[in-house]
Amino acid sequence: MDKEREGKPKGQDAPKDAPRDMETIRQGLREEVDRLKDLYRELRESVAQGREGAARPALGERWQDQIIFDEIPEGSFVLDLGCGNGELLSRLMAQKAVFGQGVELDPEAALNAMDKGVPVLNADMAEVLRDYGDQSFDYVILESTLQTMKRPVAALKQILRVGKWGIVTFPSFGHWKVWLDLTARGRMPVTSRLPYQWYDTPNIHLFTLDDFMDFCRGSGIVAEKAFCLSEGGIQSLSLDPSRKDFQEETLFQVEEAILFLTKAD
Repeated sequence: MDKEREGKPKGQDAPKDAPRDMETIRQGLREEVDRLKDLYRELRESVAQGREGAARPALGERWQDQIIFDEIPEGSFVLDLGCGNGELLSRLMAQKAVFGQGVELDPEAALNAMDKGVPVLNADMAEVLRDYGDQSFDYVILESTLQTMKRPVAALKQILRVGKWGIVTFPSFGHWKVWLDLTARGRMPVTSRLPYQWYDTPNIHLFTLDDFMDFCRGSGIVAEKAFCLSEGGIQSLSLDPSRKDFQEETLFQVEEAILFLTKAD
């Protein structure tokens, strides 16, 4: 037997570099967490200084509705997928002479929308979309639902087939509070915009704003306009990667985004 291997358990050679002890590893993790906390603190201070006085929506408010209302022209044909109680469509129909059609799976919410005079189909949105012809609507709205759908890509394709424009909103899982929960606390994130626990969340597709833009660029989809909810309130958002406001620091600040999408020429 080789003398150098005498006394060693069979099949167990000593590693070339002995592993660091557990306390050293933990110390390294603590330092990394402290570094991330400092970064997040700087981000918050930067946003607060740059956007003093920006209006911040109340907890639970559908902040996207006002932006959508402002952006949709009078007389447009609008399909609202998951219209809820019909508040947005009701305003558009009453104040902008919009032809509105809602789709809502929840029977109670659908009835509430009908009480406001909104025409609503109490049906699954995927099935409804298949029944409409190409370019049937000027705008198709999908608010805070994309991440809950089993087939989000198929839904986006149908939205941009049925509508000239797709208006899509979603929470960004790249927000600093999400990262903080995962890295510093070792917990699934729970924030004001992601209020669910891991066992009851409807969110089955987790993605960031950057992920979504990568998908759009690879799928012939153009985001002509974008807005976001960040630490400083509501703001317009440039999606040009060469611009400063598309850099990593800003992406960390985005809690929710709203994008106006269309097919590339």
